[in-house]
Amino acid sequence: MPVHPDAQRFLDLLVDAPPLDTQTAEQNRADLVIALPLTGEKAELASVVDATLAGVPVRVYTPSDGEGGQPAVVYLHGGGWVLGDVEIADSTCRALAVHAQAVVVSVDYRRAPEVPFPGALEDTLAVTRALLTGESPWAIDPRRVAVAGDSAGGNLAAVTAQQLRDHTPRLVHQVLIYPVTDLLAGDSGSYREFADGHFLTTRDLGYFYSQYAGTADRTDPRLSPAHATDLAGLPSATVVTAECDPLRDQGEEYARAMAAAGTSVTTVRFVGQVHPFVFMGGIIEDAHAARRFIGAQLRAAFSAGKA
Repeated sequence: MPVHPDAQRFLDLLVDAPPLDTQTAEQNRADLVIALPLTGEKAELASVVDATLAGVPVRVYTPSDGEGGQPAVVYLHGGGWVLGDVEIADSTCRALAVHAQAVVVSVDYRRAPEVPFPGALEDTLAVTRALLTGESPWAIDPRRVAVAGDSAGGNLAAVTAQQLRDHTPRLVHQVLIYPVTDLLAGDSGSYREFADGHFLTTRDLGYFYSQYAGTADRTDPRLSPAHATDLAGLPSATVVTAECDPLRDQGEEYARAMAAAGTSVTTVRFVGQVHPFVFMGGIIEDAHAARRFIGAQLRAAFSAGKA
């Protein structure tokens, strides 16, 4: 299947971008700001506030002024644990708040190389635990909390679901959008086929892994959730992948492994799409379809959690 025309237009805009490992993290972050207009229009919400929860900066999106405890989604942005921030995820989080009819708490976790592994994970766990234990100042139902993330954020979401599987109350759902699940994976079909020329390259992945993991054991399930020996008892999952993405196969393999361990999993591959299409609502129409789909999956999980 060829690259989708929308995705090709996105690729054409970035064809001359320098390899990430030829620049500093600061330069790469500055370059990412150029992509902000491509993320699309920002939905109007009842409230969008920057705050701190459990000592971690967060941006909180509230879709309506509903009374009582509302469901919540902890959102972890992508960017290889090095790039990305709450700004690049802003239009996506607003859309998810609308479609899921839930408060979205976007975590501005510490990034590598300044703070390598496990800094981002520690921040994610702190925020998620605070919501599950009712320690936030917002009207959130701790029995209806989900975790979601894309790329590196999908990695953090998957690891958080593993780390908190025995927490009471439990996470009700996990959304993994083209997640990194195995830092050692490098011989899959998608890794070879889309190694270059489709935005995220395998060279980029090597750069991200070295910045975040450093000398840590890359088989540690807190880095590579696919290496966990037991996947039983995880919250239900939605896994979204892009066909033309080197991470496609490892995300889908992790979905199959969770399903084999008894987790209810829905997996959708967007044909012809590239990493990170879900963010690119200003140029890729499938971004809106993905956001609506993810919102519906979250609504269903929250409804089941309320019953």
